[in-house]
Amino acid sequence: MKPLTAALLLLFIAMCLATAEGSKCKCSRKGPKIRFSAVQKLEIKPKYPHCKEKMIIITMQSRFRGGQQYCLHPKLQSTKRLVKWYTIWKEKRRVYEE
Repeated sequence: MKPLTAALLLLFIAMCLATAEGSKCKCSRKGPKIRFSAVQKLEIKPKYPHCKEKMIIITMQSRFRGGQQYCLHPKLQSTKRLVKWYTIWKEKRRVYEE
């Protein structure tokens, strides 16, 4: 019974470490240069227990493959400008479609 308990405990610890590794903050302080016109979608994810700040994920338009995703740091001035621009653009687009 003891070897089985030890094996289950090791398995549990390994699963916890793998989950913690996969759930780190993905937003870096310095990201790629973003052209506003190339943004296909913008998502704002809430704060998670493993991440102190919300995550802003953008999907870029691409002619050759699926849109590439980037995670932008929410405190950067360029990210704040992008979010402001995107919300205004999306609202105008919604009004024109109605």
